[in-house]
Amino acid sequence: MNGITAKGQTVEEAVQSALVQLGVSRDQVEIRILDEGRKGFLGFLGSRPAIVEVTVNKALDLIEEAVAVKSDPIEEVVSAQKDPIEEAVSYVKGIIREMNLDVTVEKSVKGREVKLTLSGEQVALLIGKRGSTLNAIQYLTQLVVNRSTKQYINIMIDAENYREKRRGTLESLAQRLAKQVFNTKKKVILEPMPSFERKVIHQALSHHPHVITTSEGAEPHRHVVISPK
Repeated sequence: MNGITAKGQTVEEAVQSALVQLGVSRDQVEIRILDEGRKGFLGFLGSRPAIVEVTVNKALDLIEEAVAVKSDPIEEVVSAQKDPIEEAVSYVKGIIREMNLDVTVEKSVKGREVKLTLSGEQVALLIGKRGSTLNAIQYLTQLVVNRSTKQYINIMIDAENYREKRRGTLESLAQRLAKQVFNTKKKVILEPMPSFERKVIHQALSHHPHVITTSEGAEPHRHVVISPK
C-alpha cells in the first residue's frame, strides 16, 4: 500500500489515521490536504470531516524494492566481498543501481569510522524528507557491514553536506524548545529520530541549566523528551 485517503474530525486526526493504516511514521510520507473540514453549527450541524491524502515517500519504496529484488544486494555483497568497507560501497552502489540513479559514491576511512559521500544531479532523491531516505540507506548498510565482521564498523552516509546542515538545524531546534520548556514548565516530545540525531539534541542541551533530555520509546519510534529540571 503506497498511499491512502483518510478522514477525521481534524486534519491531524485524519493524518494519524492514515499513518496507522499504512504502518509508517510521519517522516516517511508526503501529506496533501484535500479538505480541511468544518466543525459546523453547535459542533455538528453542517459539519464536514477533514480529508487528507497520505503517500509513502517514493524513494523509500524504491529502496525496499532494491532490497527485495531476487538478486538481493545484501546476499550478493556478503558472498562476493571479504573487505567490510568494500561491502558497504558495493551495497550502496547496488541500491543506487536498482533505483536507476546517476549518483557516485566516494569513501573515506578513519580506523573503524567509514564515511560514504554521495554526489550527482539526482542525489536529492537519496536524501528524502528530513533525511529519511539517507537514514534508511545508512541503517541498511550498517546492518550489511556489521553482520560480516567481528569489530563494529560505524558507517555514515552523507550527500550535499546534509549531515552538517542537519546538525545545525537540530542544535537550533534544541535551544528553541529548551526555551519553550523553561517558559511553560511543560515537557516537549520531539518526533522520532535515529540515534545519531537524538545524540545531537542530548549534546546540545547537556549543560543547560533549566532542562534535561531523555530518550523514550522503542526503535524506530524512539524520541527525545525535553523536560524542565
